[in-house]
Amino acid sequence: MKIYIVIPVHNEEVYIKDCLTSLANQSLLPEKIVVVDDNSTDNTAKIVKSLTKEFLFLKLIHKTSSNQHLPGKKVIRAFNYGLDTLDDGYDVICKFDGDLIFPKKYLETIALHFKSDSKIGMVSGHCYIQKNNAWIYENIASKSHTRGPIKAYKKACFKAIGGLKMAVGWDSVDELMALYFDWKFYTDHRLLVKHLKPTGANYDPKTAALQGKALYKMRSGFAIALLSALKMAFNKKQLVVLFNYINGYFSAWKAKSQYIVTESQGKFIRRYRWKAMWKKIIRI
Repeated sequence: MKIYIVIPVHNEEVYIKDCLTSLANQSLLPEKIVVVDDNSTDNTAKIVKSLTKEFLFLKLIHKTSSNQHLPGKKVIRAFNYGLDTLDDGYDVICKFDGDLIFPKKYLETIALHFKSDSKIGMVSGHCYIQKNNAWIYENIASKSHTRGPIKAYKKACFKAIGGLKMAVGWDSVDELMALYFDWKFYTDHRLLVKHLKPTGANYDPKTAALQGKALYKMRSGFAIALLSALKMAFNKKQLVVLFNYINGYFSAWKAKSQYIVTESQGKFIRRYRWKAMWKKIIRI
């Protein structure tokens, strides 16, 4: 099974060597790794370039972009830039981040999952963060969610969903699109990936506006957007998150922003999310 990996990076000099070394020491080696240096201002590119001499499957490319932090859009642009440099000979394409340390059998295990069930289209492990000298689960999403930093796609599924959407929450959209096209996704709790830079460590409340816009573009509807905003504001303990989230949704509505899913896909998304919410309520 041929595995290609694309890693978009921006100023990851502290972590990138450990990340790439963990991938170079896999029990099942990747065929190709492309690191996309997205306008880094530190020594990230220099470190990766030095490693290309040691890891022959590793390639470094450069992308010039704005230094503005654009959650979702910036990283997917960089991913697609790297993807365009690859041939179509892969069986599995992975989108990884550069601040991770992967267990030795990560790639071997995801390959086994893809082989075990022809309908599995996405696989990931779980991210763990260090706290008080211990590695604990990064509890920011459901354990059944295939996390964006460590996600692998079977080629047929990746093609069916039309690749990755340039929007906040893209790693949830692709799961919903996979289900819509009759694919499954799977997370393996045994695959413990060390996440060296916790998600949202430098969270900007204004990011909520982009998340609100993303829900509009996904045709989620206002009721689901409101519930999502309330949940996020509660988790972040910041009331401003609620206002920014809703403001983002309505700004997209006023601008008649282009949807990223079709009408039938939007209907599927709403039905799926309402069903999931009712299940949680019943359990309570």
